[in-house]
Amino acid sequence: MKKISIVVPTYNEEENVKPLSEAIINELQTHCSNYDYELIFIDNNSKDNTRSIIRSLCQDNHKIKAIFNTKNFGQANSPFYGILSSTGDCTILICADFQDPIEMIHTFVAEWENGYKIVIGRKTTSKENKLMYTLRSMYYKLLNKFSDFEQIEHFTGFGLYDSSFVQTLRELKDPTPFLRGIVAELGPERKEIPYTQQERRAGKTKNNFFRLYDLAMLSFTSYTTIGLRIATFTGFIFSILSLVVAFIYLILKIINWYTFPMGQAPILLGVFVFGSLQLFFIGLIGEYIIAMNKRLMNRPLVVEEEKINF
Repeated sequence: MKKISIVVPTYNEEENVKPLSEAIINELQTHCSNYDYELIFIDNNSKDNTRSIIRSLCQDNHKIKAIFNTKNFGQANSPFYGILSSTGDCTILICADFQDPIEMIHTFVAEWENGYKIVIGRKTTSKENKLMYTLRSMYYKLLNKFSDFEQIEHFTGFGLYDSSFVQTLRELKDPTPFLRGIVAELGPERKEIPYTQQERRAGKTKNNFFRLYDLAMLSFTSYTTIGLRIATFTGFIFSILSLVVAFIYLILKIINWYTFPMGQAPILLGVFVFGSLQLFFIGLIGEYIIAMNKRLMNRPLVVEEEKINF
């Protein structure tokens, strides 16, 4: 009997984990009854009652498993580690807030049985904040334009991954993985299924500006070199312009030594323009260095505090 692994990352989801587990199990028993299953919750050090509820679920059903991290290792590392910990013939990643439709599980499995090694859900519309959805769309288009590989727009990681691809993920040994980019870069032919992202069932989103910024910079520094190229070309162009302006000023001063005023305005403009450009590109290069540093340190994806039913 084939086995389906369901991976659910959690962080302060006490209102959602129990109804979510019931909905997933009902979906599997109704539409995928000829498959074995495991349901893996990987918790990022929740501060509410999420862990105690998961422990109770694990006690009642030994097919429900849990990984409790010592700290919050972020929304990229924790789901990725959960996928690596799965043992099924295929693994499905689902968020804990009901924004990913549970009823798509059997559709994913059907396409997997048709031969696709990767089946993903791709948002076509969303009931989230319209401004946020528009900003995401702009970001995806920008990333796609400059990326070395075609990125998947409005793909959150929600999807099914064959065990062969999961093994590929294990062999990467990437301490800062960006699953969405890895699927686009290394994944075999995939099936994309459109869906409408629902509103969060309960609780508040854990995303804030800084977490979204970290995720955006992870994808930008992992799959584009345009930032460094812009810094190089901008520096080259402005250095040429500076030499031209300096040469013109020198000629004018030589010709009109006593009447041509140098003035402070050109000096101040030069200082502020070049200073702002330098600071911007130093910061941009710093983002690449941060990404390189994390990979060179090769720290573990997460550190486990406890595992249940493994």
